[in-house]
Amino acid sequence: MSQTSVCFDTETTGLKALEVELIGIAFSYEVGKGYYVSFPENQEETKTILEEFRSFFESDIEKIGHNLKYDIKVLSNYQMPVKGKLFDTMIAHYLINPDMRHNMDVLAETYLNYQPVSITELIGKKGKNQLFMRVVPIKDQTEYAVEDADITLQLKEHFTKELESGNVTKLFNEVELPLVSVLTAMEIEGINVNTDFLKELSIALTNDIDALEKSIYEQAGEEFNIASPKQLGIVLFENMKLVDKPKKTKTGQYKTGEDILSALEKEHKIIRDIKEYRQYKKLQSTYVDALPNEVNPKTGRIHTQYMQAVAATGRLSSNNPNLQNIPIRTERGREVRKAFIPKSQEYVLLAADYSQIELRIIAALSEEETMMEAFKNGEDIHASTAAKVFNVPLEEVTREQRSNAKTVNFGIIYGVSAFGLSNQTDLSRGEAKELIDTYYETYPKLKAYMTAQVDFARDNGYVETVLNRRRYLKDINSRNAMVRSGAERNAVNAPIQGSAADIIKLAMINIYNRFEKEGFKSKMLLQVHDELVFDAHKDELETIKPIIKHEMENAFKMSVPLDVEIGIGYNWLEAH
Repeated sequence: MSQTSVCFDTETTGLKALEVELIGIAFSYEVGKGYYVSFPENQEETKTILEEFRSFFESDIEKIGHNLKYDIKVLSNYQMPVKGKLFDTMIAHYLINPDMRHNMDVLAETYLNYQPVSITELIGKKGKNQLFMRVVPIKDQTEYAVEDADITLQLKEHFTKELESGNVTKLFNEVELPLVSVLTAMEIEGINVNTDFLKELSIALTNDIDALEKSIYEQAGEEFNIASPKQLGIVLFENMKLVDKPKKTKTGQYKTGEDILSALEKEHKIIRDIKEYRQYKKLQSTYVDALPNEVNPKTGRIHTQYMQAVAATGRLSSNNPNLQNIPIRTERGREVRKAFIPKSQEYVLLAADYSQIELRIIAALSEEETMMEAFKNGEDIHASTAAKVFNVPLEEVTREQRSNAKTVNFGIIYGVSAFGLSNQTDLSRGEAKELIDTYYETYPKLKAYMTAQVDFARDNGYVETVLNRRRYLKDINSRNAMVRSGAERNAVNAPIQGSAADIIKLAMINIYNRFEKEGFKSKMLLQVHDELVFDAHKDELETIKPIIKHEMENAFKMSVPLDVEIGIGYNWLEAH
């Protein structure tokens, strides 16, 4: 085969890549032309036909696709690896324009002025009358599939130039593309889950919810539907009169959102109970009862999907199921992590976590010496901040002072206001304002850095991470103050959050490559913001611990050292 670069696109029986069957593959390597290979329903015959293409999939020929992770996972069901250089048009577009939608039909219309045949024209809308792709006449299948491959090939031409002009070619080739293979491997591996434990936890949660319900009814003096904002509003604000002038929505209903309740929870037990009730209900429906249904019937494991082109900051997001939002601040939320266990008796779970990576990045980017020194000396940064801001010796910092300093440390990145800070702590609004002012006096370069970021965004329309990932801020010069201040917060926050995302991505690629090269049985399973979770084989534990720590701490060199903590356990909570 004389091609150096070929686009391919799989057609399958559904959306769950690890559970579907292959119906056909389209190939295109010349604009306006393409070929379609159809596969029979008999899976053994499909394997035999697919075998003919092994030399292509395992070759060095560049493979082009749109959302390649999906196609690679589908082929993995047939033990067909995809090797060589990749080019993913979905990810290319994500780097070029992170805030736009990246699905192919939108891109074809935007960049090629072309409207492709939509899948619903072929098989009908979702519902019981929707056809299976297998029953679509082969001529129509061919047209549809080849058109997709051809469009993707043409988009590649466009995006190659756009990546250059946006200065993100290096980020694309060295971070985002290699990451496709890493994430694919993690998703195929999946993680083991103790479903019996979840069943027990669900029963315990039901008891908690019943007890809270009883307590709420007693305090309200009546029974009502706690989950109905309308009924809840009437109980709290008409019958119990908790507030003199309650806020209302446009439709005249009382507002009972999280922010309204948070402002009242200090003085009313019923509000604390309602918040807890909501948390438990959500925990039960979103995780405890839902996770067992996500177990893949073939592997008996849960295979979350990592979305590489969703969060504009560069962070990965996980879904089906989302394992990044499991609440860890509450006792019951932490219990959910106990359900994640190693693959067998020979393994343990290993969790490796960056300690305060965003604060380290902000110290390095702002070149704020006082903060940099604290990190270099291995001090507890929150205690160190508290000592400086409250003007007391380090050893005399109280727990409360440390806790307030911690809230400011993390809040500053997100542009926390005196109002926001007093809501999150026991400080009055005046005290909160004073704390923030003192904070900026203590760390003057931090304030200067934040101002410089906003100025850069005003002049250029974007900000950048340490690896030149861009976040475009179209509202930075908006006349609407609310909209503008949102963009200003992003101008400060995006480079920090985005740089943290860039660094952990580099670490993941380096760890994956070392594990592959050295043929370890241990596997990387999950990424949850600043944490990586592994199935670690007991025999390899002492070998891989220093490797993981080294690769994470040295993924990117800054003027502040990165610090990684490693935990081991027989479930995720223990390891974390």
